[in-house]
Amino acid sequence: PIIALLTILSLFPFGARRSTAAENEQGAQLAAMCAACHRLDGRDQGIPSIIGLSPKKLSEAMEDFRSGKRSSQIMNVVARSLSIEEVAALAEYLATRKRGSEQP
Repeated sequence: PIIALLTILSLFPFGARRSTAAENEQGAQLAAMCAACHRLDGRDQGIPSIIGLSPKKLSEAMEDFRSGKRSSQIMNVVARSLSIEEVAALAEYLATRKRGSEQP
């Protein structure tokens, strides 16, 4: 019984890493959509850079666009089109990006 329990418990860290990898992949796919307007290399060309922002800051901004507290015709639509889970995955992915890194 102890060996079986240890075997089961050893699977949990692997599952957590796989989940993080899946979220990172989802974040990368969503970031590709953002790249249509936002430069993902960190160079601001009139539209604010979104890479390197803390997940909290990006999530709060998206919620403000979703609720209409912040106004932007495009961003209000984008924010409403994403689930809370998608915003979280996107925010986590963008927080790990560095200025000058490649586009997804």
